[in-house]
Amino acid sequence: MSTTERIGAGRYVTAAATPDNTTVSVHELTTTDGATVSGVLRTVPGAATVAFLMHPRQDFTHHVLVSEFLARGCAVWTQGARTMGNDLTLLHEQALLDMAAGHVFLRQHGFDSVVAVGHSGGGTLAAYYIEQASLTPSARFANTPGGRTVPLPEADMPEPDAAVFMAPHPGQGALLMRMIDPSVVDESDPLSVDPTLDPFNSDNGFVQAPESSTYTSEFIDRYRAAQRVRIARIDDIAHARVHAAACARQRHKQTGDPAARRKALASGVLTVHRTDADLRCVDLALDPNDRPYGSLFGSRPDLTNYGVVGFGRLTTPEAWLSTWSGLSTRADFLRCAPAVRIPSLLIELTGDQACFPADARAMASALGGTDVTHVRVRGKHFGAGLTTGEPTGASLAGERIGHWLHERYDTRH
Repeated sequence: MSTTERIGAGRYVTAAATPDNTTVSVHELTTTDGATVSGVLRTVPGAATVAFLMHPRQDFTHHVLVSEFLARGCAVWTQGARTMGNDLTLLHEQALLDMAAGHVFLRQHGFDSVVAVGHSGGGTLAAYYIEQASLTPSARFANTPGGRTVPLPEADMPEPDAAVFMAPHPGQGALLMRMIDPSVVDESDPLSVDPTLDPFNSDNGFVQAPESSTYTSEFIDRYRAAQRVRIARIDDIAHARVHAAACARQRHKQTGDPAARRKALASGVLTVHRTDADLRCVDLALDPNDRPYGSLFGSRPDLTNYGVVGFGRLTTPEAWLSTWSGLSTRADFLRCAPAVRIPSLLIELTGDQACFPADARAMASALGGTDVTHVRVRGKHFGAGLTTGEPTGASLAGERIGHWLHERYDTRH
């Protein structure tokens, strides 16, 4: 029997049925800095191992892997971050405090083993958490890239016993670095374009969908260099606004001037146009796998790139620097992975449009433990099957996860 579950950006996939003997409870937790987050604990009789699923932006309550873990005798904890469903103000360092509260709760609940499970952007969140948890408290970050104080050194941050990464992309910032359209010449004009960098200009190798485009190595190199330049340009804007707000806060502290207080609160929101322009999504010969033409947002990146939906489109300056800037964020899988020394399983989905083969190999190689397993299963990024009628990527991943766990842990008492 199977059920249909909603996951990620509105994608629907088929999941194994939840066992009838599952007990479900909802819990509210308080973080070190006083925020309230909530989670759902599902457990089956005798479960000694618990899987911890969390994403910095998405609601994982009904994640497709929940039933896969339960069917294999594991309990499952799904938790939301304080910015779940609205990443306008998402600071990854605060999300680590949210995750820490969940790990404290699970240790107090008495499970023998806790497995951090990171899917998509949850993979980098888990890796970042493990990196910070592995440090002595005084060595942890005490502020965000924008300078906001965050009490990671004061937080209780229990380390998980193992990590499972399914279709992890290399981080929100690293992902956007390859997706942002560098042909934008005016950040206030969504239609402004440098035709020599336009990925959807036939002169540069673009072919109308659904035919695969062909870009030259020279264009690809120029394009990727220009992507970094655009990220740096937005970084400069973000840093300037953060600095102005910080100066205003200091003036208000010294003088009590209400105008300074207002200015401190008025750092504004960045609008980042055209963030669905990864060349790999329209040129299928680049880092090839089983992926279909198109991106996570649709089968026509030449159109969705100009729409209102996309990664990092609306964000505060602080959140841009902490989360979406590939130059400023610390939430980067490759940066954090060497500190992940616990047993780790990385599952690559062969039809992924966000975690490409080169990304998966690099991430697996960067993990710092001696017990690292990298497997590939057929499926798409959100866990769907590649074609109608074949097993879903989530079910295939569940089988590999089950074997991997049972080789290492007693999942039941």
